[in-house]
Amino acid sequence: MGPSSADVMNNEAPSAKPKPWLWENLPNYEISARGCSQRTAQEIDLLLLALEALELQSTERMLTTAKELNLSDVIPNRVVLWRLRCTNPWRRSYMRRYLHLEQAKALTIIASARSRQLTFLIRQLVLAEQQLRDKELPWEQNFRLKWYLERFRSHFKERMNPRRARIAQYLELPDSLNQLAVSLLHKLLFATGTLGTQRLWCSLFDGEVR
Repeated sequence: MGPSSADVMNNEAPSAKPKPWLWENLPNYEISARGCSQRTAQEIDLLLLALEALELQSTERMLTTAKELNLSDVIPNRVVLWRLRCTNPWRRSYMRRYLHLEQAKALTIIASARSRQLTFLIRQLVLAEQQLRDKELPWEQNFRLKWYLERFRSHFKERMNPRRARIAQYLELPDSLNQLAVSLLHKLLFATGTLGTQRLWCSLFDGEVR
């Protein structure tokens, strides 16, 4: 007696879930055979660092987002996410590896998705920074902005290698590090707009490819 149609269906391998629309609609730039440039890896990691400063349990939320967007085959767990971020040459735990294009693409899509979830908060912080700057007041006057900057500086100090000249400069000049944190807020807000992910993706390779 042959197998029933139900048995055949149950024994078939499940079809792979499709990647998000953006996966096929972000340009596949021609890059080095080794992978993305160190600057691209650095930019992506810093954007993720800013997201960590914006929300608690950020790593878990990134992994949840990866699962929701069917990107778990690229970023399946916390260890892989950490290893990919350690392609940033500024890191204490820098691994002399390069991001593959599909890994960079997945991280960018996740960063944009998390930014959209935090659009209201990011817009509030950017507006507060602009208002304080116009009035020539210190950023610490705004509680939420102060909280974000303190968390960003703490994460930066903990994760980045102080033996690198640029990192040492940032650590010696808190205002300069604050400027970096605020500039990343602007980039995250930029990513929440129409075609924001595509524009962010293109900016990561600006000057890197023709």
